[in-house]
Amino acid sequence: MIRRFDGNALLIASHNAGKLMEFRQILAPRGITVTGAAEHGLPEPAETETTFVGNARIKAHAAAQATGLPALADDSGLEVAALDGAPGVYTADWAETPQGRDFRQAMAKTHAALLARGAPEPWAARFCCTLVLAWPDGVDAVFEGYAPGHLVWPPRGIDGHGYDPMFVPHHDQGRTFAEMTAEEKNALSHRGAAISALMQGCFE
Repeated sequence: MIRRFDGNALLIASHNAGKLMEFRQILAPRGITVTGAAEHGLPEPAETETTFVGNARIKAHAAAQATGLPALADDSGLEVAALDGAPGVYTADWAETPQGRDFRQAMAKTHAALLARGAPEPWAARFCCTLVLAWPDGVDAVFEGYAPGHLVWPPRGIDGHGYDPMFVPHHDQGRTFAEMTAEEKNALSHRGAAISALMQGCFE
């Protein structure tokens, strides 16, 4: 039995301003006040698990325990079939440089790995998003969303972020996520699917 959310304040266990804005837009009409990890002075906990749900649970429960508020965390990434599911939970790590994250580097690394394996096109892949809503008493609820598609090279488009310029979802006519408007992408995205499951499970 999934616990219903019946409060009026929710902490998003993230320092990502974009994610915070996205959840504010969704939850504000429901009278729910949304705050982020930075507003509570929370550090980013070490993500030591090898699954999306494991890392999302670490972040959600750490924030809930520290603040006494229900906390929502997500963990997401790209799984490439020909690379045995890599980069997966290490998607952000593939973009790390001494100057910060560079997803152009991550896309080039992914393309090189596909060529090194001699993987034939189309390169099947999917974006994955796991959301965990945790309460201070230790109860949590897990929701997952996926966006199946394939990778292209060279990258195309100027919108979106991360691997978006390289990813073409199955339910479109060949455009990458980075060639779509935010509204078009959200209708097909892994995070959109996970948020829809969350809203149905805990808020509606």
